[in-house]
Amino acid sequence: QVQLVESGGGLVQPGGSLRLSCAASGNSFSCNAMGWFRQAPGKEREFVATISRSGSSTYYTDSVKGRFTISRDNAKSTVYLQMNSLKPEDTAVYYCGCGATFLARRTTDYDYWGQGTQVTVSS
Repeated sequence: QVQLVESGGGLVQPGGSLRLSCAASGNSFSCNAMGWFRQAPGKEREFVATISRSGSSTYYTDSVKGRFTISRDNAKSTVYLQMNSLKPEDTAVYYCGCGATFLARRTTDYDYWGQGTQVTVSS
């Protein structure tokens, strides 16, 4: 079992920044990939970014490339999502996931999820 706890969400103005954190505990060494997804009201959960176990490989959805950065600190069992130049369309609940598939981008490839953290981008 893996437990994931997200934090760092909040209300920010357009153009602002936030850093999300996802702290993992339990059998987290089984997480070959850690990913961030988001879900806006009335929409399906969508992929945002993923990072390999070593942190040397990353992948982003096109809409966040150049604005978001995923990273991890294995000593702290924590994954981060630095979000810059935020836009209103980034508003969603952001979820952290743990999966066994390298650089997984589908929700079905993730076995464990956190409870989510709300990000609202509004003036």
